[in-house]
Amino acid sequence: KEFLNSVSKTESMGLYTSALTCLVLLTATPSSDAFSILPSNRPVFTSVHSKSALNAIGVLARKAKEAEVRSYVEGGVEEDVLAKYEAMKGGAPESNDPGPVQTSLTKRKGNICIISEYKKKFESAGFIDEILEPNIISSTFREFGASAVSVLADERVGGCTYDDIKIIVKEQSNSKGEVPGPLPVISSDVIVDEIQIARAAAAGAEAYFVTMSVVGPDKIQEFVKLGSAIGMETIVNVSGKDEAQKAVDMGARMICISGADVNAKVEAKEGVSAPGDEQVCFIASIGARDDKSLAEVEEVWQLRDKGFQGAFVSDCLYKSGNDSTEHPGAIIRSMKAKSSVKWASVKARGGKGEGAKEYLGDIMM
Repeated sequence: KEFLNSVSKTESMGLYTSALTCLVLLTATPSSDAFSILPSNRPVFTSVHSKSALNAIGVLARKAKEAEVRSYVEGGVEEDVLAKYEAMKGGAPESNDPGPVQTSLTKRKGNICIISEYKKKFESAGFIDEILEPNIISSTFREFGASAVSVLADERVGGCTYDDIKIIVKEQSNSKGEVPGPLPVISSDVIVDEIQIARAAAAGAEAYFVTMSVVGPDKIQEFVKLGSAIGMETIVNVSGKDEAQKAVDMGARMICISGADVNAKVEAKEGVSAPGDEQVCFIASIGARDDKSLAEVEEVWQLRDKGFQGAFVSDCLYKSGNDSTEHPGAIIRSMKAKSSVKWASVKARGGKGEGAKEYLGDIMM
């Protein structure tokens, strides 16, 4: 088997630290452009003049993860992961039909599905004591209306591992035969090698995120085919229309778009299409604001009205910890509400007509 061999293990920590340090420096001054580089899938704000620097960060992040993956392989790959890896390499008939994850994220017009991310560590604040254990918060995501659970299985960035995927998969399976039933679980590691896809599948995940700026279109095409051989669906993180169309051309049918604001996300989506009548699921990555307001809820409403089928939400779920009215489940429920910025605000009572009383407090209760 051919595994990664371009970076030594001793370089791993330094490369990863350099990548994150550069990211912090570049994000100090927000502007209109946004690019998603690391697995947090939040938009990275920077000026147009910093694109080459952002590409350099993508390279650093990839190299650091390659070293980490190599260390994992050298330590001995588990039998169930090897079995998935060999099944991927064996190939299987490809299907153009939407898989179960894409189906769960594609509802009728006027609705939006929420992918809620579980993580224990935050770039701005480190580990948060109030974050519930995965087996507890997993049921909260389900009961409050999320359509899927993503796990940031990168220990340096999100504080989680593939064991957390296993825990959440097991908890979700406990709801078989109930309403709501089990949610699909998605791996949100920085994918650079197919062994990570096999590892996610062995942990019970049904899909995974991969970032265009980290691996490039050729790898995207390879990963889509390898993943489909073992029933793993691919969600590609992109930062604009060109990347979105490339991802679709490479076979991806779920696209997660980062952008500085609603307009940037909508512009990246418009005109992107697949051959024939194949359906593409567009997911908006919702970046967390650096305040205690919940304008992210309004953003989800706006993106729903602009035709997005899904919203990926992460840090904004945890702004208030486990507050009785603004806990993660309550925020998910408010994002799925039928309200609109035309009639209501999450920040204050007001508006006229239907939805006027659906400000955040009412929705969450």
